[in-house]
Parts: sequence; C-alpha cells; structure tokens
Amino acid sequence: MSPQAVRRLWLVRHAQPQVAAGLCYGRQDIPADPAATRAAAQQLAQALPQGLHLAHSPLQRCELLALYLQALRPDLTLNADARLREMDFGNWEGRRWDALGRSAIDAWTADFAAHRPGGGESLAEMLARVAGALAEARSRAAHTEADGVWITHAGVARCVAWLQAQGPHALPRAEQWPVPAPAFGAWETIDLRPLPPPA
Repeated sequence: MSPQAVRRLWLVRHAQPQVAAGLCYGRQDIPADPAATRAAAQQLAQALPQGLHLAHSPLQRCELLALYLQALRPDLTLNADARLREMDFGNWEGRRWDALGRSAIDAWTADFAAHRPGGGESLAEMLARVAGALAEARSRAAHTEADGVWITHAGVARCVAWLQAQGPHALPRAEQWPVPAPAFGAWETIDLRPLPPPA
C-alpha cells in the first residue's frame, strides 16, 4: 500500500437501545430506537466514502442500522460478522447491574481479563476475536486499498482502541478499563496502516 493510500476503519456504534437504564444487556438481542437509527444512517451515508467493505454485528440493534444505511447507499454490501458482537455476560444478561451483588463484581475485577462474568465470555476471549477481525480488515485494506466500516458495539470499539494502543498480547487490568468508545449512533475512524513487526 502506498503511503498516500493508507486506509481507515470506520467504527460505528448502534443507536440508543430500547432498554431500561442500568440493565446488563451485552449479547442480548434487543432493538435500538428506530428513529435514532434512521438519523444515524442518514448522517453516516453522507460521510462514508465509496467502495468500502461493510461488516456488522448480527445483533438487531446493529443490523437495523446496516439495513437503513444500505437503503440510502445501495453501493454497500452487508456482511454479518459474529466477531463484532458485544460481550457475552452469560447469566448476567437482562439483569440490573446493581442486583448482581458486590462479590460477583469483585470476582470479575480481581481477574479482569480472564474472568467470565456471569459464566459468559472473558475480556481476553473478546479481545482475541476482535483482534482476528481487525487483522482481517487490515489485510483487506492493504490488498484492496479501500476503507472498511464496522457497525458494532461499544465493547468492540473499546477492544479496537486497546489493541491499537497496546497490541494483541497485552491484557487490561480493571483500572485501565473502560477505554473511550463512540456515543450511540456516532463513529470514529482508525488508521489501518499495517502494524510494525514485534521488537
């Protein structure tokens, strides 16, 4: 890839979900607000360049945004990618955070990267799947010289930010998390320049 052709990955977060405040809903397949989703799609359709590869989480709050976007931008082909789903919180899903109990939260923060909250997915496992998708996006950009866009979740965006800053082998401690993520219906871009080899 020539220096002037460095490509970007657009990380788009779904619109406001239709869920009660304070509820743990990670992998739970809840809908997003349709009007907010439509507004986000309109803004994104105007901002995105031509000729990019679009992937989205298969959860409906992301899929709806992808469908609305494609209706406005028929040049885009939708590709559902399970690696772009939010973290799986196991039996915590659908429960209030403040009802989980202090001991459950403490067990998670004590072994933050390896613990599986609610018996679901560990952060280390999530980072690994996002790292795989990011490596694929970087390879595609190098070969096609095209931007990519992911319609995804805050957790995935946070994993990308961590991987970009720390690399695929560093695991965060509880006090280093969460890292920033786009607001509902917003996005950020990252540089898809190939990573240097490890020292």
